[in-house]
Amino acid sequence: MRATSGRHASNAYNGLMPESHSDPQNAGLDALLSGQDWKRRAALWCGALMVALAAMLFTRASDAAFAVFKQVEHHSPYWAFLLTPTVFAILAWVTSRGLQSTRGSGIPQVIAALDMPQAEREQHLSLKVSAAKLCLTVGGLLGGASIGREGPTVHIGAGIMHAFGKRFGFGNDHDSARFMLAGGAAGIAAAFNTPLAGVVFAIEELSGTFEHRFSGTLLTAVLVGGVASLALLGNYTYFGRVSASLPLGQGWLAILLCGSLCGFAGGGFSRMLLAVVDGKPRWLGRLRSRYPVVMAACCGLILAILGVYFSAGAFGTGYEQARSLVQGHAMVGQDFGVVKLAANLVSYLAGIPGGLFSPALAVGAGLGHNIAQLLPGVDASAIVLLGMSAYLTGVTQAPLTSAVISMELTDSSDLLLPILATVLIARGCSALVCHVPVYKALAMRLLPAPTSKPVPEPEPANPPVEPT
Repeated sequence: MRATSGRHASNAYNGLMPESHSDPQNAGLDALLSGQDWKRRAALWCGALMVALAAMLFTRASDAAFAVFKQVEHHSPYWAFLLTPTVFAILAWVTSRGLQSTRGSGIPQVIAALDMPQAEREQHLSLKVSAAKLCLTVGGLLGGASIGREGPTVHIGAGIMHAFGKRFGFGNDHDSARFMLAGGAAGIAAAFNTPLAGVVFAIEELSGTFEHRFSGTLLTAVLVGGVASLALLGNYTYFGRVSASLPLGQGWLAILLCGSLCGFAGGGFSRMLLAVVDGKPRWLGRLRSRYPVVMAACCGLILAILGVYFSAGAFGTGYEQARSLVQGHAMVGQDFGVVKLAANLVSYLAGIPGGLFSPALAVGAGLGHNIAQLLPGVDASAIVLLGMSAYLTGVTQAPLTSAVISMELTDSSDLLLPILATVLIARGCSALVCHVPVYKALAMRLLPAPTSKPVPEPEPANPPVEPT
Protein backbone atom coordinates (compact mmCIF):
# COMPACT_ATOMS: atom_id res chain seq x y z
CA MET A 1 0.00 0.00 0.00
CA ARG A 2 2.84 2.39 0.74
CA ALA A 3 4.25 1.83 -2.69
CA THR A 4 0.94 3.00 -4.08
CA SER A 5 1.05 6.06 -1.86
CA GLY A 6 4.52 6.78 -3.13
CA ARG A 7 3.29 6.66 -6.71
CA HIS A 8 0.50 9.03 -5.80
CA ALA A 9 2.91 11.45 -4.20
CA SER A 10 5.41 11.20 -7.06
CA ASN A 11 2.83 11.54 -9.79
CA ALA A 12 1.14 14.27 -7.79
CA TYR A 13 3.99 16.64 -8.19
CA ASN A 14 4.26 16.05 -11.89
CA GLY A 15 0.78 17.46 -12.22
CA LEU A 16 1.59 20.48 -10.07
CA MET A 17 4.78 21.66 -11.77
CA PRO A 18 4.69 24.33 -14.45
CA GLU A 19 5.60 23.39 -17.99
CA SER A 20 9.28 22.89 -18.66
CA HIS A 21 11.23 25.76 -20.18
CA SER A 22 14.10 25.71 -22.57
CA ASP A 23 15.96 28.32 -20.49
CA PRO A 24 16.68 27.02 -16.95
CA GLN A 25 17.30 30.54 -15.62
CA ASN A 26 13.86 31.75 -16.68
CA ALA A 27 12.24 28.57 -15.40
CA GLY A 28 13.07 29.38 -11.78
CA LEU A 29 11.86 32.98 -12.14
CA ASP A 30 8.61 31.91 -13.79
CA ALA A 31 7.99 29.37 -11.04
CA LEU A 32 8.57 32.06 -8.41
CA LEU A 33 6.14 34.47 -10.06
CA SER A 34 3.53 31.85 -10.97
CA GLY A 35 0.09 32.82 -9.69
CA GLN A 36 -0.89 29.17 -9.35
CA ASP A 37 2.13 28.49 -7.13
CA TRP A 38 1.32 31.45 -4.89
CA LYS A 39 -2.27 30.30 -4.67
CA ARG A 40 -1.02 26.88 -3.55
CA ARG A 41 1.25 28.49 -0.97
CA ALA A 42 -1.62 30.58 0.39
CA ALA A 43 -3.80 27.49 0.74
CA LEU A 44 -0.98 25.66 2.46
CA TRP A 45 -0.19 28.46 4.90
CA CYS A 46 -3.83 29.13 5.78
CA GLY A 47 -4.52 25.44 6.19
CA ALA A 48 -1.48 24.89 8.42
CA LEU A 49 -2.47 27.85 10.58
CA MET A 50 -5.98 26.46 11.00
CA VAL A 51 -4.55 23.03 11.87
CA ALA A 52 -2.41 24.59 14.59
CA LEU A 53 -5.37 26.52 16.01
CA ALA A 54 -7.55 23.40 15.94
CA ALA A 55 -4.80 21.41 17.69
CA MET A 56 -4.52 24.00 20.44
CA LEU A 57 -8.30 24.15 20.87
CA PHE A 58 -8.31 20.36 21.02
CA THR A 59 -5.59 20.40 23.69
CA ARG A 60 -7.42 22.87 25.91
CA ALA A 61 -10.77 21.11 25.53
CA SER A 62 -9.22 17.70 26.25
CA ASP A 63 -7.45 18.93 29.37
CA ALA A 64 -10.62 20.61 30.61
CA ALA A 65 -12.73 17.50 29.99
CA PHE A 66 -10.36 15.19 31.85
CA ALA A 67 -10.09 17.72 34.68
CA VAL A 68 -13.86 17.43 35.13
CA PHE A 69 -13.56 13.64 35.27
CA LYS A 70 -10.83 13.87 37.89
CA GLN A 71 -12.97 16.17 40.00
CA VAL A 72 -15.82 13.68 39.88
CA GLU A 73 -13.44 10.84 40.72
CA HIS A 74 -11.91 12.86 43.56
CA HIS A 75 -15.36 13.33 45.08
CA SER A 76 -15.82 9.57 45.01
CA PRO A 77 -13.91 7.08 42.83
CA TYR A 78 -17.02 4.92 42.62
CA TRP A 79 -18.69 7.50 40.39
CA ALA A 80 -16.49 6.06 37.65
CA PHE A 81 -18.65 2.91 37.65
CA LEU A 82 -21.53 5.05 36.42
CA LEU A 83 -19.83 7.78 34.40
CA THR A 84 -17.34 5.75 32.35
CA PRO A 85 -19.73 3.03 31.05
CA THR A 86 -22.40 5.65 30.30
CA VAL A 87 -20.03 7.84 28.28
CA PHE A 88 -18.65 4.82 26.41
CA ALA A 89 -22.17 3.68 25.52
CA ILE A 90 -23.19 7.15 24.31
CA LEU A 91 -20.08 7.45 22.14
CA ALA A 92 -20.63 4.02 20.62
CA TRP A 93 -24.24 4.91 19.83
CA VAL A 94 -23.29 8.26 18.26
CA THR A 95 -20.52 6.82 16.11
CA SER A 96 -22.86 4.13 14.80
CA ARG A 97 -25.10 6.87 13.34
CA GLY A 98 -23.03 7.70 10.26
CA LEU A 99 -19.82 8.64 12.07
CA GLN A 100 -17.99 5.32 11.86
CA SER A 101 -14.95 7.12 10.41
CA THR A 102 -14.38 8.89 13.72
CA ARG A 103 -13.64 5.65 15.57
CA GLY A 104 -10.17 4.78 16.71
CA SER A 105 -6.99 6.74 16.24
CA GLY A 106 -7.61 8.45 12.91
CA ILE A 107 -4.14 7.73 11.51
CA PRO A 108 -5.34 4.59 9.66
CA GLN A 109 -8.11 6.68 8.07
CA VAL A 110 -5.53 9.13 6.72
CA ILE A 111 -3.27 6.35 5.40
CA ALA A 112 -6.22 4.64 3.73
CA ALA A 113 -7.48 7.90 2.24
CA LEU A 114 -4.17 8.33 0.40
CA ASP A 115 -5.09 5.29 -1.70
CA MET A 116 -8.74 6.21 -2.22
CA PRO A 117 -10.39 8.10 -5.06
CA GLN A 118 -11.45 11.65 -4.30
CA ALA A 119 -15.12 10.74 -3.76
CA GLU A 120 -14.31 8.09 -1.16
CA ARG A 121 -11.91 10.35 0.74
CA GLU A 122 -14.82 12.50 1.83
CA GLN A 123 -16.09 9.64 3.99
CA HIS A 124 -12.98 9.90 6.18
CA LEU A 125 -11.71 13.46 5.80
CA SER A 126 -14.67 15.82 5.59
CA LEU A 127 -14.91 18.79 7.94
CA LYS A 128 -17.93 17.11 9.53
CA VAL A 129 -15.80 14.09 10.41
CA SER A 130 -13.00 16.34 11.72
CA ALA A 131 -15.36 18.32 13.96
CA ALA A 132 -17.02 15.15 15.24
CA LYS A 133 -13.63 13.56 15.88
CA LEU A 134 -12.62 16.49 18.06
CA CYS A 135 -15.85 16.59 20.05
CA LEU A 136 -16.18 12.84 20.55
CA THR A 137 -12.56 12.40 21.64
CA VAL A 138 -13.07 15.16 24.19
CA GLY A 139 -16.19 13.31 25.29
CA GLY A 140 -14.17 10.13 25.74
CA LEU A 141 -11.73 11.92 28.05
CA LEU A 142 -14.70 13.30 29.96
CA GLY A 143 -15.53 9.67 30.71
CA GLY A 144 -11.95 8.80 31.67
CA ALA A 145 -11.15 6.77 28.54
CA SER A 146 -7.52 5.69 28.17
CA ILE A 147 -7.04 7.48 24.86
CA GLY A 148 -4.79 10.15 23.39
CA ARG A 149 -5.43 13.19 21.23
CA GLU A 150 -2.34 13.02 18.99
CA GLY A 151 -3.71 10.48 16.48
CA PRO A 152 -7.04 12.32 16.28
CA THR A 153 -5.11 15.56 15.75
CA VAL A 154 -3.44 13.99 12.71
CA HIS A 155 -6.90 13.00 11.43
CA ILE A 156 -8.29 16.48 12.06
CA GLY A 157 -5.26 18.15 10.51
CA ALA A 158 -5.48 16.07 7.35
CA GLY A 159 -9.20 16.79 7.09
CA ILE A 160 -8.73 20.55 7.48
CA MET A 161 -5.91 20.67 4.95
CA HIS A 162 -7.91 18.51 2.54
CA ALA A 163 -10.79 21.00 2.79
CA PHE A 164 -8.48 23.98 2.20
CA GLY A 165 -6.98 22.31 -0.83
CA LYS A 166 -10.42 21.77 -2.32
CA ARG A 167 -11.50 25.31 -1.50
CA PHE A 168 -8.51 26.78 -3.33
CA GLY A 169 -8.97 24.51 -6.36
CA PHE A 170 -6.47 21.77 -5.53
CA GLY A 171 -8.99 18.98 -5.11
CA ASN A 172 -7.73 16.38 -7.58
CA ASP A 173 -6.33 13.12 -6.29
CA HIS A 174 -2.63 13.93 -6.34
CA ASP A 175 -2.93 17.52 -5.03
CA SER A 176 -5.22 16.32 -2.26
CA ALA A 177 -2.76 13.62 -1.19
CA ARG A 178 -0.02 16.19 -0.73
CA PHE A 179 -2.26 18.49 1.30
CA MET A 180 -3.35 15.58 3.51
CA LEU A 181 0.24 14.58 4.27
CA ALA A 182 1.12 18.17 5.12
CA GLY A 183 -1.95 18.45 7.37
CA GLY A 184 -1.10 15.24 9.21
CA ALA A 185 2.48 16.40 9.77
CA ALA A 186 1.33 19.80 11.02
CA GLY A 187 -1.13 18.05 13.35
CA ILE A 188 1.43 15.84 15.07
CA ALA A 189 3.88 18.75 15.29
CA ALA A 190 1.31 21.03 16.93
CA ALA A 191 -0.05 18.32 19.24
CA PHE A 192 3.35 17.50 20.77
CA ASN A 193 5.20 20.76 19.96
CA THR A 194 7.68 18.58 18.04
CA PRO A 195 8.28 20.01 14.54
CA LEU A 196 10.94 17.50 13.49
CA ALA A 197 8.76 14.60 14.64
CA GLY A 198 5.95 15.90 12.44
CA VAL A 199 8.15 15.72 9.35
CA VAL A 200 9.55 12.29 10.18
CA PHE A 201 6.08 10.97 11.05
CA ALA A 202 4.63 12.04 7.69
CA ILE A 203 7.51 10.44 5.81
CA GLU A 204 7.79 7.22 7.78
CA GLU A 205 4.23 6.50 8.89
CA LEU A 206 1.79 8.31 6.62
CA SER A 207 3.35 8.20 3.17
CA GLY A 208 6.24 5.77 3.43
CA THR A 209 8.04 7.82 0.80
CA PHE A 210 9.94 11.04 0.41
CA GLU A 211 10.68 13.11 -2.64
CA HIS A 212 12.84 16.20 -2.87
CA ARG A 213 10.23 18.65 -4.11
CA PHE A 214 7.58 17.49 -1.66
CA SER A 215 9.88 18.32 1.27
CA GLY A 216 9.16 22.04 0.80
CA THR A 217 5.42 21.50 1.11
CA LEU A 218 5.85 19.38 4.20
CA LEU A 219 8.34 21.66 5.93
CA THR A 220 6.27 24.76 5.21
CA ALA A 221 3.16 23.25 6.80
CA VAL A 222 5.09 22.13 9.88
CA LEU A 223 6.83 25.52 10.14
CA VAL A 224 3.59 27.50 10.02
CA GLY A 225 1.89 25.20 12.52
CA GLY A 226 4.93 25.21 14.80
CA VAL A 227 5.25 29.01 14.79
CA ALA A 228 1.55 29.40 15.62
CA SER A 229 1.84 26.92 18.48
CA LEU A 230 5.00 28.62 19.75
CA ALA A 231 3.35 32.04 19.65
CA LEU A 232 0.28 30.98 21.61
CA LEU A 233 1.61 28.28 23.96
CA GLY A 234 5.27 29.23 24.28
CA ASN A 235 8.36 27.04 24.02
CA TYR A 236 7.90 23.97 26.19
CA THR A 237 8.85 20.32 26.34
CA TYR A 238 5.97 17.89 26.73
CA PHE A 239 7.50 15.80 29.53
CA GLY A 240 10.06 18.30 30.78
CA ARG A 241 13.81 18.19 30.19
CA VAL A 242 15.85 15.09 30.92
CA SER A 243 19.58 15.40 31.59
CA ALA A 244 20.89 11.87 31.87
CA SER A 245 23.57 9.62 30.45
CA LEU A 246 24.10 5.90 30.14
CA PRO A 247 27.48 4.56 31.24
CA LEU A 248 28.97 1.47 29.65
CA GLY A 249 28.07 -1.82 31.27
CA GLN A 250 24.71 -1.72 32.99
CA GLY A 251 23.70 1.31 30.95
CA TRP A 252 23.92 -0.55 27.68
CA LEU A 253 22.33 -3.59 29.27
CA ALA A 254 19.34 -1.28 29.81
CA ILE A 255 19.23 -0.72 26.04
CA LEU A 256 18.99 -4.45 25.40
CA LEU A 257 16.35 -5.02 28.08
CA CYS A 258 14.17 -2.04 27.12
CA GLY A 259 14.46 -2.73 23.41
CA SER A 260 13.55 -6.39 23.65
CA LEU A 261 11.00 -6.43 26.48
CA CYS A 262 9.16 -3.25 25.49
CA GLY A 263 9.37 -4.15 21.80
CA PHE A 264 7.76 -7.53 22.40
CA ALA A 265 5.13 -5.91 24.64
CA GLY A 266 4.26 -3.30 22.00
CA GLY A 267 4.07 -5.92 19.27
CA GLY A 268 1.87 -8.09 21.46
CA PHE A 269 -0.47 -5.16 22.08
CA SER A 270 -0.75 -4.48 18.34
CA ARG A 271 -1.42 -8.12 17.59
CA MET A 272 -4.18 -8.30 20.21
CA LEU A 273 -5.69 -5.07 18.89
CA LEU A 274 -5.77 -6.38 15.32
CA ALA A 275 -7.27 -9.66 16.49
CA VAL A 276 -10.08 -7.76 18.21
CA VAL A 277 -10.72 -5.69 15.09
CA ASP A 278 -10.92 -8.91 13.06
CA GLY A 279 -13.58 -10.29 15.42
CA LYS A 280 -11.44 -12.75 17.38
CA PRO A 281 -12.32 -14.61 19.47
CA ARG A 282 -15.62 -15.27 17.72
CA TRP A 283 -17.88 -14.72 20.72
CA LEU A 284 -16.29 -11.33 21.29
CA GLY A 285 -16.55 -10.44 17.62
CA ARG A 286 -20.25 -11.32 17.54
CA LEU A 287 -20.93 -9.25 20.66
CA ARG A 288 -18.98 -6.30 19.24
CA SER A 289 -20.78 -6.36 15.88
CA ARG A 290 -24.33 -7.09 17.09
CA TYR A 291 -24.43 -5.07 20.30
CA PRO A 292 -21.81 -2.29 19.99
CA VAL A 293 -23.44 -0.08 22.63
CA VAL A 294 -23.61 -2.88 25.20
CA MET A 295 -20.04 -3.86 24.34
CA ALA A 296 -18.83 -0.30 24.84
CA ALA A 297 -20.59 -0.08 28.22
CA CYS A 298 -18.93 -3.33 29.31
CA CYS A 299 -15.54 -1.96 28.26
CA GLY A 300 -16.22 1.18 30.27
CA LEU A 301 -17.06 -0.95 33.30
CA ILE A 302 -13.80 -2.92 32.96
CA LEU A 303 -11.85 0.33 32.67
CA ALA A 304 -13.54 1.64 35.81
CA ILE A 305 -12.52 -1.52 37.68
CA LEU A 306 -8.92 -1.11 36.51
CA GLY A 307 -8.87 2.54 37.53
CA VAL A 308 -10.56 2.20 40.91
CA TYR A 309 -8.98 -1.01 42.20
CA PHE A 310 -5.57 -1.12 40.52
CA SER A 311 -4.24 2.24 39.35
CA ALA A 312 -5.86 5.63 38.87
CA GLY A 313 -3.44 6.11 35.96
CA ALA A 314 -5.62 3.73 33.95
CA PHE A 315 -7.87 6.71 33.20
CA GLY A 316 -6.98 9.36 30.65
CA THR A 317 -3.86 9.82 28.58
CA GLY A 318 -1.44 8.87 31.35
CA TYR A 319 0.48 12.10 30.81
CA GLU A 320 0.87 13.07 34.47
CA GLN A 321 2.03 9.60 35.48
CA ALA A 322 4.52 9.34 32.61
CA ARG A 323 5.90 12.81 33.34
CA SER A 324 6.40 11.93 37.00
CA LEU A 325 8.36 8.81 36.00
CA VAL A 326 10.48 10.70 33.50
CA GLN A 327 11.27 13.38 36.07
CA GLY A 328 12.24 10.80 38.69
CA HIS A 329 9.45 11.30 41.23
CA ALA A 330 7.09 8.42 40.57
CA MET A 331 3.47 8.88 41.57
CA VAL A 332 2.45 5.35 40.51
CA GLY A 333 3.37 1.84 41.56
CA GLN A 334 5.08 -1.00 39.75
CA ASP A 335 1.80 -2.22 38.26
CA PHE A 336 1.18 0.98 36.28
CA GLY A 337 2.65 -0.18 32.95
CA VAL A 338 0.67 -3.42 32.78
CA VAL A 339 -2.56 -1.82 34.00
CA LYS A 340 -2.23 1.02 31.47
CA LEU A 341 -1.66 -1.49 28.65
CA ALA A 342 -4.88 -3.27 29.59
CA ALA A 343 -6.73 0.04 29.85
CA ASN A 344 -5.57 1.04 26.35
CA LEU A 345 -6.73 -2.23 24.87
CA VAL A 346 -10.14 -2.04 26.57
CA SER A 347 -10.66 1.56 25.43
CA TYR A 348 -9.86 0.67 21.82
CA LEU A 349 -12.08 -2.41 22.00
CA ALA A 350 -15.01 -0.14 22.87
CA GLY A 351 -14.90 1.33 19.34
CA ILE A 352 -14.82 4.95 20.47
CA PRO A 353 -12.66 7.76 19.03
CA GLY A 354 -9.22 8.15 20.55
CA GLY A 355 -5.52 7.77 19.80
CA LEU A 356 -2.71 5.52 20.96
CA PHE A 357 0.34 7.79 21.15
CA SER A 358 0.13 9.31 24.64
CA PRO A 359 -1.22 6.14 26.29
CA ALA A 360 1.54 4.13 24.59
CA LEU A 361 4.18 6.50 25.91
CA ALA A 362 2.66 6.10 29.38
CA VAL A 363 2.83 2.29 29.12
CA GLY A 364 6.44 2.51 27.98
CA ALA A 365 7.29 4.78 30.91
CA GLY A 366 5.71 2.29 33.30
CA LEU A 367 7.60 -0.66 31.80
CA GLY A 368 10.82 1.35 31.85
CA HIS A 369 10.20 2.08 35.53
CA ASN A 370 9.93 -1.67 36.12
CA ILE A 371 13.19 -2.34 34.28
CA ALA A 372 14.94 0.42 36.23
CA GLN A 373 14.37 -1.58 39.44
CA LEU A 374 16.60 -4.32 37.97
CA LEU A 375 19.46 -1.88 37.29
CA PRO A 376 19.83 0.31 40.39
CA GLY A 377 23.20 1.67 39.23
CA VAL A 378 21.71 3.37 36.15
CA ASP A 379 19.84 6.68 35.99
CA ALA A 380 16.16 5.69 36.27
CA SER A 381 14.99 8.63 34.13
CA ALA A 382 17.14 7.44 31.23
CA ILE A 383 15.71 3.92 31.43
CA VAL A 384 12.15 5.29 31.57
CA LEU A 385 12.86 7.30 28.42
CA LEU A 386 14.27 4.23 26.68
CA GLY A 387 11.17 2.28 27.69
CA MET A 388 8.90 4.97 26.23
CA SER A 389 10.68 5.02 22.89
CA ALA A 390 10.91 1.22 22.73
CA TYR A 391 7.27 0.53 23.52
CA LEU A 392 6.03 3.21 21.10
CA THR A 393 8.23 1.60 18.45
CA GLY A 394 6.82 -1.80 19.33
CA VAL A 395 3.25 -0.56 18.84
CA THR A 396 3.78 1.51 15.66
CA GLN A 397 6.92 -0.15 14.21
CA ALA A 398 8.06 3.36 13.24
CA PRO A 399 11.48 3.59 14.92
CA LEU A 400 12.56 6.98 13.57
CA THR A 401 9.30 8.64 14.57
CA SER A 402 9.47 7.09 18.04
CA ALA A 403 13.09 8.14 18.54
CA VAL A 404 12.55 11.71 17.40
CA ILE A 405 9.34 12.13 19.41
CA SER A 406 10.98 10.79 22.56
CA MET A 407 13.95 13.13 22.21
CA GLU A 408 11.89 16.20 21.36
CA LEU A 409 9.42 15.53 24.17
CA THR A 410 12.21 15.54 26.74
CA ASP A 411 14.97 17.64 25.11
CA SER A 412 17.33 14.68 25.59
CA SER A 413 19.65 14.83 22.59
CA ASP A 414 22.47 13.47 24.80
CA LEU A 415 20.72 10.08 24.64
CA LEU A 416 20.54 10.04 20.85
CA LEU A 417 22.65 6.92 20.29
CA PRO A 418 21.09 4.87 23.13
CA ILE A 419 17.58 5.75 21.92
CA LEU A 420 18.40 4.84 18.31
CA ALA A 421 19.88 1.53 19.39
CA THR A 422 16.85 0.82 21.57
CA VAL A 423 14.25 1.54 18.88
CA LEU A 424 16.07 -0.63 16.35
CA ILE A 425 16.01 -3.58 18.75
CA ALA A 426 12.36 -2.89 19.57
CA ARG A 427 11.42 -2.74 15.89
CA GLY A 428 12.93 -6.17 15.26
CA CYS A 429 11.32 -7.74 18.31
CA SER A 430 7.91 -6.25 17.52
CA ALA A 431 8.01 -7.55 13.94
CA LEU A 432 8.46 -11.09 15.27
CA VAL A 433 5.11 -10.80 17.05
CA CYS A 434 3.08 -8.52 14.76
CA HIS A 435 4.17 -8.93 11.15
CA VAL A 436 2.40 -5.82 9.77
CA PRO A 437 2.63 -2.37 11.44
CA VAL A 438 -0.62 -1.67 13.24
CA TYR A 439 -1.57 1.57 11.46
CA LYS A 440 -0.90 0.05 8.06
CA ALA A 441 -2.85 -3.09 8.98
CA LEU A 442 -5.83 -1.04 10.19
CA ALA A 443 -5.70 1.11 7.05
CA MET A 444 -5.77 -1.99 4.85
CA ARG A 445 -8.98 -3.04 6.56
CA LEU A 446 -10.60 0.25 5.56
CA LEU A 447 -9.80 -0.20 1.88
CA PRO A 448 -12.18 -2.19 -0.32
CA ALA A 449 -11.02 -5.69 -1.14
CA PRO A 450 -9.55 -5.92 -4.64
CA THR A 451 -11.93 -7.50 -7.11
CA SER A 452 -10.49 -10.00 -9.53
CA LYS A 453 -11.75 -9.60 -13.07
CA PRO A 454 -12.49 -12.73 -15.08
CA VAL A 455 -9.72 -13.50 -17.53
CA PRO A 456 -11.11 -13.82 -21.09
CA GLU A 457 -10.39 -17.07 -22.86
CA PRO A 458 -7.76 -16.71 -25.59
CA GLU A 459 -8.98 -16.91 -29.15
CA PRO A 460 -7.82 -19.96 -31.05
CA ALA A 461 -4.95 -19.41 -33.43
CA ASN A 462 -6.88 -20.91 -36.35
CA PRO A 463 -10.59 -20.31 -35.79
CA PRO A 464 -12.89 -22.83 -37.47
CA VAL A 465 -14.42 -21.75 -40.74
CA GLU A 466 -18.19 -21.72 -40.62
CA PRO A 467 -19.86 -23.59 -43.50
CA THR A 468 -21.41 -21.41 -46.14
